[in-house]
Amino acid sequence: MKYSLLALTILLPLAAGLTQPAAAATPAAVHDALVKAIQGPQRTPAFVKRDRYRHPLKTLEFFGIRPDMRVVEVLPGAGWYTEILAPFLRDRGTLIEATPVTSSPNPFMRKEAIAYQRKLASDPAVYGRIRREPFEPPAYMALGAPDSADMILTFLNMHDFMYANVHGGVTDVIIDRFFRNAFQTLKPGGILGVVAHRALDSMSVTQSFKLGRLPQAFVVEQAERAGFRLAGTSNISANSKDPRNIPVFDLPPTLAQGSKDRAKYEAIGPADDMTLRFVKPAINGE
Repeated sequence: MKYSLLALTILLPLAAGLTQPAAAATPAAVHDALVKAIQGPQRTPAFVKRDRYRHPLKTLEFFGIRPDMRVVEVLPGAGWYTEILAPFLRDRGTLIEATPVTSSPNPFMRKEAIAYQRKLASDPAVYGRIRREPFEPPAYMALGAPDSADMILTFLNMHDFMYANVHGGVTDVIIDRFFRNAFQTLKPGGILGVVAHRALDSMSVTQSFKLGRLPQAFVVEQAERAGFRLAGTSNISANSKDPRNIPVFDLPPTLAQGSKDRAKYEAIGPADDMTLRFVKPAINGE
């Protein structure tokens, strides 16, 4: 896979550990509201233990989230970020979860959807105002009406948009559809926030996605092809100990190898993650 000169030029500072700025400093009231949500009693204890690796406060502030936004979270999984976003957006904003449906023909997706639905139903005071948008690649990937969302977020899912591409022999169809649908759903000036497991940029997409990773330059190029502008990069969740060429599933917290080389993988720590902030240009091009 070849990457555009623009994408590679943008990424050059990252080799030196530098980042580009995102939004302006977070207002104190927004910061306090995020802290309150992150420290709230609705958080699952096992999820809280991973805060030191996933850095939810710094990540959401980097993306520029506000409590009055209409936010779409894509493929929330077990609801790690849902537990933070739901109370933060409950009173003034809207949280839409793009997630598989309980009637999915895919057994794994169906099981995940049922578990997630039970989670939301378990605490209506926190999750009762969440809206849901059916989302299950590659069958259906709509993210909402055109120009309807202020922010779209996806956490550690980007490599999942590559499965149908490689196995189906069609290059970039699924990931291209994701970015184009996100671009269409966002309002002009809207933000797409991406956190994804990072591979070596020298690796091919065919190699890296099987490791649960993608090269950062490839992700940037795909977003730009859909019309997005890269507005900021961050090493909030970077891990220099990760060689970026091993399966992320072998690293904490999954530790798929079990007792085999456990000490080695624990010493590396969690996967090296890219944190990218894209903007849909406003009508005037800004």
